[in-house]
Amino acid sequence: MPIDIRPVRSRPDLREFLRLPWRIYRGDRDFVPPLVSDIEHAVDLPALGRAAGTHEVFLARRAGQVVGRVLAAYDPILNQQKALNAGHLSLFECINDGDVAGALFERALAWLKEHGVRLVRGPGSPSGPAIDEYKGLLVDGFDDPPMVLTSYNPPYYPGLFDRAGFEKDADVYAYHLDTSQMFAKDPARAVRYAQRRYGFRTESFDLRRVDEAVRAIKHVLDLAIPAEWTDMVPPGIEEVRKMAGRLVPLVDPALTAMAWAGDEPVGFGLGLPDYNQVLIHLNGRLTPLGAVKAFWYKRRINRARVFIMFVVPAFRQKGVAHAIYHRIFERGSARGYLTGEASTIGETNRQMRADIEKMGGVRYKTYRVYGKNV
Repeated sequence: MPIDIRPVRSRPDLREFLRLPWRIYRGDRDFVPPLVSDIEHAVDLPALGRAAGTHEVFLARRAGQVVGRVLAAYDPILNQQKALNAGHLSLFECINDGDVAGALFERALAWLKEHGVRLVRGPGSPSGPAIDEYKGLLVDGFDDPPMVLTSYNPPYYPGLFDRAGFEKDADVYAYHLDTSQMFAKDPARAVRYAQRRYGFRTESFDLRRVDEAVRAIKHVLDLAIPAEWTDMVPPGIEEVRKMAGRLVPLVDPALTAMAWAGDEPVGFGLGLPDYNQVLIHLNGRLTPLGAVKAFWYKRRINRARVFIMFVVPAFRQKGVAHAIYHRIFERGSARGYLTGEASTIGETNRQMRADIEKMGGVRYKTYRVYGKNV
Protein backbone atom coordinates (compact mmCIF):
# COMPACT_ATOMS: atom_id res chain seq x y z
CA MET A 1 0.00 0.00 0.00
CA PRO A 2 1.55 3.37 -1.01
CA ILE A 3 2.89 5.75 1.62
CA ASP A 4 2.06 9.42 1.13
CA ILE A 5 4.50 11.97 2.65
CA ARG A 6 3.41 15.60 2.66
CA PRO A 7 4.32 18.78 4.57
CA VAL A 8 1.84 20.12 7.11
CA ARG A 9 -0.13 22.87 5.42
CA SER A 10 -3.48 23.10 7.21
CA ARG A 11 -4.97 23.18 10.68
CA PRO A 12 -6.40 19.65 10.26
CA ASP A 13 -2.92 18.43 9.26
CA LEU A 14 -1.44 20.13 12.31
CA ARG A 15 -4.01 18.55 14.62
CA GLU A 16 -3.11 15.11 13.26
CA PHE A 17 0.59 15.89 13.67
CA LEU A 18 0.02 16.88 17.29
CA ARG A 19 -2.19 13.94 18.23
CA LEU A 20 -0.20 11.09 16.65
CA PRO A 21 1.71 10.21 19.88
CA TRP A 22 -1.54 9.25 21.59
CA ARG A 23 -1.88 6.41 19.08
CA ILE A 24 1.77 5.38 19.15
CA TYR A 25 1.89 5.15 22.96
CA ARG A 26 -1.59 3.82 23.65
CA GLY A 27 -1.39 1.57 26.71
CA ASP A 28 2.15 2.66 27.66
CA ARG A 29 2.07 3.60 31.35
CA ASP A 30 5.33 5.57 31.12
CA PHE A 31 4.22 7.85 28.28
CA VAL A 32 3.94 11.46 29.46
CA PRO A 33 1.70 13.42 27.07
CA PRO A 34 3.31 16.78 26.28
CA LEU A 35 1.17 19.87 26.39
CA VAL A 36 -0.27 20.13 22.89
CA SER A 37 0.17 23.91 23.03
CA ASP A 38 3.92 23.50 23.63
CA ILE A 39 4.39 21.30 20.57
CA GLU A 40 2.20 23.59 18.47
CA HIS A 41 4.40 26.49 19.60
CA ALA A 42 7.53 24.52 18.67
CA VAL A 43 6.45 23.92 15.06
CA ASP A 44 5.36 27.54 14.53
CA LEU A 45 8.01 29.54 12.66
CA PRO A 46 7.48 32.96 14.29
CA ALA A 47 7.48 31.45 17.79
CA LEU A 48 10.93 29.95 17.16
CA GLY A 49 12.34 33.19 15.85
CA ARG A 50 13.83 31.40 12.82
CA ALA A 51 14.15 32.90 9.39
CA ALA A 52 11.45 31.69 7.03
CA GLY A 53 12.15 28.34 5.47
CA THR A 54 14.58 26.94 8.03
CA HIS A 55 12.32 24.07 9.06
CA GLU A 56 9.56 21.88 7.68
CA VAL A 57 7.24 19.34 9.25
CA PHE A 58 6.05 16.22 7.45
CA LEU A 59 3.24 13.72 7.91
CA ALA A 60 3.21 10.16 6.59
CA ARG A 61 -0.14 8.64 5.63
CA ARG A 62 -1.09 5.19 4.47
CA ALA A 63 -4.66 4.31 3.43
CA GLY A 64 -5.67 7.76 4.67
CA GLN A 65 -4.37 7.22 8.20
CA VAL A 66 -1.46 9.18 9.72
CA VAL A 67 1.32 6.70 10.53
CA GLY A 68 4.38 8.92 11.09
CA ARG A 69 5.70 12.44 11.50
CA VAL A 70 9.01 14.32 11.63
CA LEU A 71 10.40 17.86 11.78
CA ALA A 72 13.45 18.68 9.65
CA ALA A 73 15.43 21.84 10.38
CA TYR A 74 18.72 23.64 9.94
CA ASP A 75 20.26 26.64 11.69
CA PRO A 76 21.97 28.94 9.17
CA ILE A 77 23.59 31.07 11.89
CA LEU A 78 25.09 28.04 13.65
CA ASN A 79 26.22 26.61 10.31
CA GLN A 80 27.93 29.88 9.43
CA GLN A 81 29.65 30.16 12.81
CA LYS A 82 30.84 26.55 12.75
CA ALA A 83 31.52 26.35 8.99
CA LEU A 84 29.06 23.45 8.69
CA ASN A 85 26.29 22.32 6.37
CA ALA A 86 24.34 20.50 9.08
CA GLY A 87 20.67 19.93 9.84
CA HIS A 88 18.69 17.98 12.39
CA LEU A 89 15.53 15.96 12.89
CA SER A 90 13.05 16.32 15.73
CA LEU A 91 9.58 15.26 16.91
CA PHE A 92 9.90 11.91 15.16
CA GLU A 93 7.06 9.47 15.82
CA CYS A 94 6.19 6.41 13.73
CA ILE A 95 4.40 3.09 13.77
CA ASN A 96 6.62 -0.01 13.85
CA ASP A 97 7.15 -0.16 10.10
CA GLY A 98 10.54 0.33 8.44
CA ASP A 99 8.97 1.25 5.10
CA VAL A 100 7.01 4.11 6.65
CA ALA A 101 10.00 5.41 8.60
CA GLY A 102 12.24 5.07 5.54
CA ALA A 103 9.86 7.06 3.36
CA LEU A 104 9.52 9.74 6.03
CA PHE A 105 13.30 10.04 6.46
CA GLU A 106 13.84 10.09 2.68
CA ARG A 107 11.49 13.05 2.24
CA ALA A 108 12.88 14.97 5.22
CA LEU A 109 16.49 14.44 4.13
CA ALA A 110 15.66 15.43 0.56
CA TRP A 111 14.21 18.71 1.83
CA LEU A 112 17.32 19.36 3.92
CA LYS A 113 19.59 18.55 0.98
CA GLU A 114 17.69 21.08 -1.15
CA HIS A 115 18.69 23.67 1.48
CA GLY A 116 22.38 22.85 1.37
CA VAL A 117 22.51 20.41 4.27
CA ARG A 118 25.06 17.61 3.93
CA LEU A 119 25.04 16.10 7.44
CA VAL A 120 21.86 15.33 9.39
CA ARG A 121 21.80 14.54 13.11
CA GLY A 122 19.01 13.70 15.48
CA PRO A 123 16.63 13.43 16.98
CA GLY A 124 17.02 16.64 18.95
CA SER A 125 15.07 19.58 20.24
CA PRO A 126 12.72 21.34 17.82
CA SER A 127 14.32 24.57 19.04
CA GLY A 128 17.72 23.55 17.70
CA PRO A 129 20.62 21.14 18.23
CA ALA A 130 22.17 23.25 20.98
CA ILE A 131 19.14 22.87 23.27
CA ASP A 132 19.31 19.98 25.73
CA GLU A 133 15.68 18.93 25.41
CA TYR A 134 14.50 15.62 23.98
CA LYS A 135 18.06 14.84 22.85
CA GLY A 136 18.58 11.48 21.17
CA LEU A 137 16.58 8.26 21.18
CA LEU A 138 16.31 6.26 24.37
CA VAL A 139 18.22 3.03 23.71
CA ASP A 140 18.37 1.60 27.23
CA GLY A 141 16.70 2.34 30.56
CA PHE A 142 13.09 1.78 29.54
CA ASP A 143 12.10 0.67 33.06
CA ASP A 144 11.94 4.21 34.48
CA PRO A 145 9.53 6.98 33.44
CA PRO A 146 11.10 9.93 31.62
CA MET A 147 12.16 13.07 33.44
CA VAL A 148 11.05 16.53 32.38
CA LEU A 149 12.26 17.50 28.88
CA THR A 150 13.95 14.15 28.20
CA SER A 151 13.27 11.71 25.40
CA TYR A 152 11.02 8.71 25.60
CA ASN A 153 10.21 6.35 22.74
CA PRO A 154 9.21 2.76 22.00
CA PRO A 155 12.14 0.29 22.01
CA TYR A 156 11.72 -0.29 18.26
CA TYR A 157 12.66 3.30 17.26
CA PRO A 158 16.46 2.74 17.16
CA GLY A 159 15.88 -0.12 14.72
CA LEU A 160 13.99 2.24 12.39
CA PHE A 161 16.96 4.62 12.33
CA ASP A 162 19.42 1.76 11.82
CA ARG A 163 17.41 0.34 8.92
CA ALA A 164 17.29 3.78 7.25
CA GLY A 165 21.09 3.96 7.21
CA PHE A 166 21.66 6.25 10.18
CA GLU A 167 24.70 5.56 12.33
CA LYS A 168 25.62 6.49 15.87
CA ASP A 169 26.91 10.05 16.09
CA ALA A 170 27.16 10.19 19.89
CA ASP A 171 25.65 8.74 23.04
CA VAL A 172 24.60 10.87 25.98
CA TYR A 173 23.85 9.54 29.45
CA ALA A 174 21.46 10.11 32.33
CA TYR A 175 22.56 9.48 35.91
CA HIS A 176 20.15 8.47 38.65
CA LEU A 177 20.45 10.49 41.86
CA ASP A 178 19.07 9.08 45.10
CA THR A 179 19.25 10.99 48.38
CA SER A 180 19.95 7.72 50.21
CA GLN A 181 23.01 7.05 48.01
CA MET A 182 24.40 10.46 47.08
CA PHE A 183 27.31 11.86 49.07
CA ALA A 184 27.63 8.73 51.24
CA LYS A 185 30.61 10.48 52.82
CA ASP A 186 29.67 14.03 53.86
CA PRO A 187 31.67 16.32 51.54
CA ALA A 188 30.97 19.55 53.45
CA ARG A 189 34.48 19.70 54.89
CA ALA A 190 36.09 19.03 51.48
CA VAL A 191 33.86 21.65 49.85
CA ARG A 192 34.84 24.26 52.47
CA TYR A 193 38.52 23.40 51.93
CA ALA A 194 38.24 23.80 48.14
CA GLN A 195 36.40 27.09 48.53
CA ARG A 196 39.11 28.47 50.83
CA ARG A 197 42.00 27.19 48.71
CA TYR A 198 40.69 28.35 45.34
CA GLY A 199 38.70 31.38 46.49
CA PHE A 200 35.18 30.66 45.35
CA ARG A 201 31.72 30.45 46.92
CA THR A 202 28.33 29.12 45.81
CA GLU A 203 24.95 30.82 46.03
CA SER A 204 21.45 29.92 44.89
CA PHE A 205 19.92 32.09 42.17
CA ASP A 206 17.92 35.07 43.39
CA LEU A 207 14.87 35.15 41.12
CA ARG A 208 14.24 38.75 42.17
CA ARG A 209 17.48 39.68 40.35
CA VAL A 210 17.06 37.81 37.10
CA ASP A 211 19.09 40.21 34.97
CA GLU A 212 22.12 39.73 37.23
CA ALA A 213 21.79 35.97 36.81
CA VAL A 214 21.43 36.40 33.03
CA ARG A 215 24.68 38.37 32.83
CA ALA A 216 26.47 35.85 35.06
CA ILE A 217 25.27 32.89 32.98
CA LYS A 218 26.30 34.65 29.77
CA HIS A 219 29.81 35.23 31.18
CA VAL A 220 30.23 31.57 32.15
CA LEU A 221 28.91 30.26 28.83
CA ASP A 222 31.23 32.52 26.84
CA LEU A 223 34.23 30.94 28.57
CA ALA A 224 33.00 27.40 29.20
CA ILE A 225 31.47 26.20 25.90
CA PRO A 226 34.23 24.28 24.11
CA ALA A 227 35.10 25.51 20.63
CA GLU A 228 35.09 21.93 19.35
CA TRP A 229 31.38 21.47 20.10
CA THR A 230 29.83 21.47 16.65
CA ASP A 231 26.24 21.94 17.81
CA MET A 232 26.63 24.89 20.15
CA VAL A 233 28.12 28.36 20.32
CA PRO A 234 27.85 30.83 23.21
CA PRO A 235 24.39 32.42 23.01
CA GLY A 236 23.88 36.14 22.77
CA ILE A 237 22.62 38.08 25.77
CA GLU A 238 19.10 38.30 24.33
CA GLU A 239 19.03 34.54 23.80
CA VAL A 240 19.98 34.03 27.45
CA ARG A 241 17.26 36.48 28.52
CA LYS A 242 14.74 34.58 26.41
CA MET A 243 15.81 31.29 28.00
CA ALA A 244 15.55 32.85 31.46
CA GLY A 245 12.09 34.21 30.73
CA ARG A 246 10.95 30.74 29.80
CA LEU A 247 12.55 28.98 32.78
CA VAL A 248 11.98 31.41 35.65
CA PRO A 249 8.30 30.41 36.13
CA LEU A 250 9.40 26.76 36.36
CA VAL A 251 12.55 27.06 38.48
CA ASP A 252 12.84 26.19 42.15
CA PRO A 253 15.77 28.29 43.49
CA ALA A 254 16.74 25.33 45.71
CA LEU A 255 17.77 23.51 42.52
CA THR A 256 20.11 26.27 41.32
CA ALA A 257 23.67 27.27 42.17
CA MET A 258 26.09 29.90 40.90
CA ALA A 259 29.79 29.79 41.80
CA TRP A 260 31.61 33.10 42.27
CA ALA A 261 35.29 33.98 42.63
CA GLY A 262 35.05 37.46 44.05
CA ASP A 263 32.78 39.32 41.65
CA GLU A 264 33.37 36.93 38.75
CA PRO A 265 30.92 34.09 38.03
CA VAL A 266 32.92 30.91 37.39
CA GLY A 267 30.27 28.19 37.14
CA PHE A 268 26.60 27.38 37.51
CA GLY A 269 24.20 24.48 37.72
CA LEU A 270 20.48 24.46 37.08
CA GLY A 271 17.81 21.89 37.88
CA LEU A 272 14.07 21.71 37.41
CA PRO A 273 11.36 19.95 39.37
CA ASP A 274 10.16 16.93 37.41
CA TYR A 275 7.02 18.45 35.92
CA ASN A 276 6.39 15.16 34.15
CA GLN A 277 4.86 14.09 37.46
CA VAL A 278 2.21 16.73 36.74
CA LEU A 279 1.91 16.39 32.95
CA ILE A 280 1.17 12.68 33.11
CA HIS A 281 -2.20 13.57 34.69
CA LEU A 282 -3.23 16.29 32.20
CA ASN A 283 -3.52 14.35 28.91
CA GLY A 284 -1.89 17.15 26.95
CA ARG A 285 -4.28 19.99 27.75
CA LEU A 286 -4.41 22.58 30.52
CA THR A 287 -8.19 22.90 30.89
CA PRO A 288 -9.76 24.57 33.96
CA LEU A 289 -9.98 21.14 35.58
CA GLY A 290 -6.43 20.46 34.39
CA ALA A 291 -5.25 23.63 36.13
CA VAL A 292 -6.68 22.34 39.41
CA LYS A 293 -4.95 18.99 38.84
CA ALA A 294 -1.69 20.77 38.00
CA PHE A 295 -1.80 22.76 41.25
CA TRP A 296 -2.54 19.58 43.23
CA TYR A 297 0.21 17.46 41.69
CA LYS A 298 2.81 20.24 41.54
CA ARG A 299 2.87 20.28 45.33
CA ARG A 300 3.69 16.56 45.28
CA ILE A 301 6.66 16.59 42.92
CA ASN A 302 9.47 14.65 44.58
CA ARG A 303 11.93 14.26 41.69
CA ALA A 304 14.21 16.77 39.97
CA ARG A 305 16.47 16.92 36.94
CA VAL A 306 19.81 18.76 36.90
CA PHE A 307 20.17 19.56 33.22
CA ILE A 308 22.73 22.37 32.91
CA MET A 309 26.22 22.50 34.41
CA PHE A 310 29.13 24.65 33.23
CA VAL A 311 32.41 25.64 34.87
CA VAL A 312 34.94 28.02 33.30
CA PRO A 313 38.27 26.37 32.35
CA ALA A 314 40.32 28.18 35.00
CA PHE A 315 38.22 26.63 37.79
CA ARG A 316 37.85 23.08 36.55
CA GLN A 317 39.19 20.27 38.75
CA LYS A 318 39.14 22.63 41.72
CA GLY A 319 36.01 21.33 43.38
CA VAL A 320 33.63 23.86 41.80
CA ALA A 321 31.39 21.28 40.13
CA HIS A 322 31.38 19.22 43.34
CA ALA A 323 30.35 22.28 45.37
CA ILE A 324 27.57 23.18 42.90
CA TYR A 325 26.15 19.65 42.96
CA HIS A 326 26.37 19.52 46.76
CA ARG A 327 24.52 22.83 47.17
CA ILE A 328 21.72 21.66 44.86
CA PHE A 329 21.61 18.28 46.61
CA GLU A 330 21.45 19.79 50.11
CA ARG A 331 18.76 22.34 49.36
CA GLY A 332 16.81 20.07 47.05
CA SER A 333 16.71 17.32 49.66
CA ALA A 334 15.46 19.81 52.23
CA ARG A 335 12.64 20.78 49.85
CA GLY A 336 11.46 17.17 49.55
CA TYR A 337 13.10 15.96 46.34
CA LEU A 338 13.90 12.32 47.07
CA THR A 339 15.37 11.26 43.73
CA GLY A 340 16.61 12.96 40.64
CA GLU A 341 18.59 12.78 37.46
CA ALA A 342 21.66 14.49 36.05
CA SER A 343 21.32 14.56 32.26
CA THR A 344 22.31 14.59 29.55
CA ILE A 345 26.07 14.08 29.84
CA GLY A 346 28.05 13.22 26.73
CA GLU A 347 29.95 9.94 26.66
CA THR A 348 33.18 11.85 25.92
CA ASN A 349 32.70 14.28 28.81
CA ARG A 350 34.77 12.12 31.11
CA GLN A 351 35.40 14.81 33.72
CA MET A 352 31.72 15.50 34.34
CA ARG A 353 30.91 11.79 34.31
CA ALA A 354 33.66 11.17 36.87
CA ASP A 355 32.36 14.03 39.03
CA ILE A 356 28.81 12.72 39.17
CA GLU A 357 29.88 9.10 39.70
CA LYS A 358 32.19 10.13 42.54
CA MET A 359 29.20 11.75 44.25
CA GLY A 360 27.08 8.61 43.98
CA GLY A 361 25.25 9.09 40.69
CA VAL A 362 24.51 5.86 38.83
CA ARG A 363 24.29 5.79 35.03
CA TYR A 364 20.89 4.32 34.16
CA LYS A 365 19.84 5.59 30.73
CA THR A 366 21.49 6.05 27.35
CA TYR A 367 20.22 8.29 24.58
CA ARG A 368 21.66 7.97 21.07
CA VAL A 369 22.05 10.83 18.62
CA TYR A 370 22.22 9.50 15.08
CA GLY A 371 23.94 10.96 12.06
CA LYS A 372 23.76 10.49 8.29
CA ASN A 373 25.45 12.13 5.33
CA VAL A 374 23.08 13.26 2.57
